[in-house]
Amino acid sequence: MNFKLISLILVSAITLSTGKSMAQDFKSAQLKHPRVKVALAEKEASIKRLFGQKKIPYPPRRVFLRAFKRERVIELWVSRTASGAFELLKEYSFCASSGALGPKRRQGDGQIPEGFYRVDRFNPASNFYLSLGLNYPNQSDRLLGASGKLGGDIFIHGDCVTIGCIPITDDLIKELYIIAVEARSAGQREIPVHLFPTRMNDSGMKFLEKQTTDSARRAFWTNIKEGYDFFEKDHRLPVVSVDRQGRYLFR
Repeated sequence: MNFKLISLILVSAITLSTGKSMAQDFKSAQLKHPRVKVALAEKEASIKRLFGQKKIPYPPRRVFLRAFKRERVIELWVSRTASGAFELLKEYSFCASSGALGPKRRQGDGQIPEGFYRVDRFNPASNFYLSLGLNYPNQSDRLLGASGKLGGDIFIHGDCVTIGCIPITDDLIKELYIIAVEARSAGQREIPVHLFPTRMNDSGMKFLEKQTTDSARRAFWTNIKEGYDFFEKDHRLPVVSVDRQGRYLFR
């Protein structure tokens, strides 16, 4: 075995070990917070039963969240492997909502965003019990929204109050938060979150057509339907990017 190959193997082993250590450190850091510790104690057994009923290994390798504003529901999808198809595990109902159908385009509009996001922070000491932060505004929002006046701090959280966020009660966020922590600890660096105005099947699109005559909003909905259809085909996530006009691209 030559020196270059040995070096490559050592670097790979160190990287893998470091990645596992960082993931374990993340969970340990989260469990230092009283609410996360309580959530784990209360929900771990029922979460394991939920996965067992679906015959899905726990902890999950990857999770994915998809929400529909009209139906007021968040879907939790889980993949058995690092690259496999997703399976629907559970649905969580919004316990409050704000705004109307359509994307968030400026600060203070009360809108829940629409588009393609990811969980970019875990807040174990939230004002709304526990919360998962989204990376709003994303690149599309910055190109299509009000310049410099987009707002931020969009979360999936507990409690039942909201101005643009998605609340699902304290009890339910305990479960969802712990599952997200376990996925992060298992090595999932980013948890995708897709937000839609409604289920974007044929009946959903006909409903949306009646909601507005605004061509820009209709074009936006037609665009994000492409991402909806991509996932619906075989329950695999697209790689999402944004062009210079703020349009989402999927591959």
